[in-house]
Amino acid sequence: MGCQLSAPITVWPLGAQLLEGPVWVARDQRLWFVDIKGRRIYAYDPMTAAGESWNAPDQIGFCLPLARGGFVAGLQSGLARFDPLFGSFEPIVDPEPDLPGNRLNDAAIAPDGRLWFGTMDDAEVAATGRIYRLGDGARCQAMTPAASITNGPAFSPDGRTLYHVDTLGGVIHAASIAPDGSLFDQRVLAVIPANEGYPDGPVCDAEGCVWIGLYNGWSVRRYSPAGEFLEAVRFPVSAITKLAFGGPRLTTLYATTARKHIALDKLPAEPAAGNLLAFDVAVPGVPTVEAVIG
Repeated sequence: MGCQLSAPITVWPLGAQLLEGPVWVARDQRLWFVDIKGRRIYAYDPMTAAGESWNAPDQIGFCLPLARGGFVAGLQSGLARFDPLFGSFEPIVDPEPDLPGNRLNDAAIAPDGRLWFGTMDDAEVAATGRIYRLGDGARCQAMTPAASITNGPAFSPDGRTLYHVDTLGGVIHAASIAPDGSLFDQRVLAVIPANEGYPDGPVCDAEGCVWIGLYNGWSVRRYSPAGEFLEAVRFPVSAITKLAFGGPRLTTLYATTARKHIALDKLPAEPAAGNLLAFDVAVPGVPTVEAVIG
């Protein structure tokens, strides 16, 4: 029996170019996410079906909660503290000052509160992106080999396994995490042929299974921790960028989507492209940890 309990439906019709980075923030019971190309941050309240938004100073890949309040944002110019009360951004660090063509793309918070985030070539050509771990003193440590489009990371519920994605390569990678945060036993979890879609943002559920959005694949997939393909959920849009568990029981799976790849004459066939969608699942997600930045 599959984990899916309902069909994906639009919950916020935004028609955005490139939604990304959904995360459920327990302290305000809202789903936060971004529009990279539109340079906006969004917060959605499912209880009222109402949303709020803020402008970002440049392209923004993610917006994750900080333990001391506020958020950490991944801008093209680097990491910044975001205060939604004032709509302000305070720079923290640029991980790649020598790569102005790169931008920050996706991120997750490890169970220990450390921020892990990825970069990518904004032109989606050069293999200049990596996954970084933010250490003490805002030190950014590169953790993975280079790729043109990185996605993830995501963490297993016990925090011992890291998942990250080489989107153009079609590969979902897994690696074991040592107590000091270093990676070992790096391996391939799954490979997705390009004609089936490009693997995008991953997230893990409470059983340790990996959910992956498919860009240009019209679906999301669920894999076991051993890499076994378990099920697919069909979507009314072609590009699903990332998933996040939300709601009071973490059994609503939200999905950000995109429309930037769709030709104008093809848009009528995908009226929900660029919207925030959601469906219900039997297995809940794992609560989001708030980031600790020293």
